[in-house]
Amino acid sequence: MLKRIAEFFQEVKLELKKVVFPTKKEVIGSTWVVIITVVIAAFFLGLVDMGLGKLMTLAFKK
Repeated sequence: MLKRIAEFFQEVKLELKKVVFPTKKEVIGSTWVVIITVVIAAFFLGLVDMGLGKLMTLAFKK
């Protein structure tokens, strides 16, 4: 059992050597893309929500 665990961790170590981690510049660039996308989506959904809210108010006005 211990031999299998040791073998597993050796394989993990070998696989981690193959991983290419992003540079700091790439991470910062990707982060800005995510932030901008979230802001645009939030603005769009806010407008849709406001519009539908006004539409429902008009539709169900007494």
